[in-house]
Amino acid sequence: MDVGIVILLIVLALVVIVLIWAVATYNGFVKLRNLVQEAWRQIDVELHRRYDLIPNLIETVKGYAAHERAVFDEVTRARAQAAQPGSTPAQQAAQEDALSGAIGRLFAVAENYPQLRSVQSFTQLQAELTNTEDRIAAGRRFYNANVRSLNTKVETFPPSIIAGMFNFSRAEYFEVTDPAVRTAPQVSFQDQAGHVGVYNQQQPTRAPMPTDSPVQPGSQPQGYQPPPSGYGQQPPAPPQQPGQGYGQQPPQQP
Repeated sequence: MDVGIVILLIVLALVVIVLIWAVATYNGFVKLRNLVQEAWRQIDVELHRRYDLIPNLIETVKGYAAHERAVFDEVTRARAQAAQPGSTPAQQAAQEDALSGAIGRLFAVAENYPQLRSVQSFTQLQAELTNTEDRIAAGRRFYNANVRSLNTKVETFPPSIIAGMFNFSRAEYFEVTDPAVRTAPQVSFQDQAGHVGVYNQQQPTRAPMPTDSPVQPGSQPQGYQPPPSGYGQQPPAPPQQPGQGYGQQPPQQP
């Protein structure tokens, strides 16, 4: 076989391998981009559901705390800014943080009205809003995981060559920057003696061990009484008479 034909076949094989790799890499970028867009649409659905719950929540609280107008205006303004279309994920995250802070202040106002916390419509709205925020958090984790995969592939060589040729770019993360969301929750409790303590989920307290006793070595606990004399001792055995007892030999005759 001619050497030129062999070289030509090798070149053609290399070109075919490069084309197969380029097509597979391009399809991988398309798949990751579609996953990122789908994850963002799921977040957007939950965000709009949250926006729909807020007006009803404001009207319910307003019926018991009508004079807290500044808080109601703040929540309404933050909701309007967050619901604006065309925001990037980073801008949307900042607006959602502002809205979460305003909703937190609205719930703080509701805490001052015990009769409001017993209203069924308020408790239902609060539960639905909490469930919606949980779904938003789950969607945010799914979205950020796909964004990380896409960004890693865009910046990795040689896939970055295909990304530059077909304009595949990095995607933005949807991150929470509100410090209140990142703080570990604390639960206060009160025992039967009236002592109040705080339990931090990041620093659990040590459970008392069986050896943690307030009684010091060498001392007796309060209310202890010594046992009566002879308690726990065996009574003395009666003296045996000669010739009695099993296994003894009879006395010999003189």
